Amino acid sequence: MAKEKPGRTFKLPFNLSFLRKDAKIKPIPPQKTIPRLKMIFFIVDWNKSHFVTDACEEEQVRFYFICRGIGTASSEVLDLLGIGAADKAVILCIEQEILVPVLLKEARKKLGFHSPGAGIAFTIPLSGINTPLLRVFKESINKNDKIALEREGEAMAAEEKTQGIQNDLIIAVINHGYSDDLMTTAREAGASGGTVINGRGIAHQGPVKFFGVSVQDEKEIVLILSSREKKVPIMESVSLAYGLTSKAEGLIFSLPVDYVMGLTLE
Repeated sequence: MAKEKPGRTFKLPFNLSFLRKDAKIKPIPPQKTIPRLKMIFFIVDWNKSHFVTDACEEEQVRFYFICRGIGTASSEVLDLLGIGAADKAVILCIEQEILVPVLLKEARKKLGFHSPGAGIAFTIPLSGINTPLLRVFKESINKNDKIALEREGEAMAAEEKTQGIQNDLIIAVINHGYSDDLMTTAREAGASGGTVINGRGIAHQGPVKFFGVSVQDEKEIVLILSSREKKVPIMESVSLAYGLTSKAEGLIFSLPVDYVMGLTLE
């Protein structure tokens, strides 16, 4: 019987330790997930807006914006809630979901001691954000992992109490001068009030056109917070009277609101 020739051995210039039976495989460290972000709306009297901005400063909110609006609530709502005064501040904040309850609690605390009806706050989940802003929030999470983990449990507990989306923010962008008539129509369909912000349409060249309809530059943005069951009737009534083909040339759409809170300290 022929003898087998001994095989040649080769020494590799690198170590294949992961092929050894006794080698331990190191787990891949978990990657940081994209933080869940929300847009917080505060609608308060203009002369009380500094209470909200003070809360934002104390809680180190990185991005918040303020603009002047006009309240449109009926006199009954004004008397009941104290949020129908003429001059309004609409304050928009971008914050991590787990930090939202802390900011709302602090703003409510500051406002609640100064008025029987301090205003309203609600949140809308963000579906996208540009990379530089996202990087800021990721760096914040890396520096404050312990705080984030402690507050995550509170946010999850609050989320479990929420049974789906129950409210919507109806937004109507119309030509200047039609907000009062639009709100009258909205109230007849079930709306309790709204806030008007003056705006301006911008086009690259010439007037903006939708379906051949020229759109004016001066705009009014009407914000109506509505319960979900009233959303469709309100939007249908407003669209019929002040839609794109009307003189108001309105663009009407809605966003889901996942949390609503009155700012009066009870």
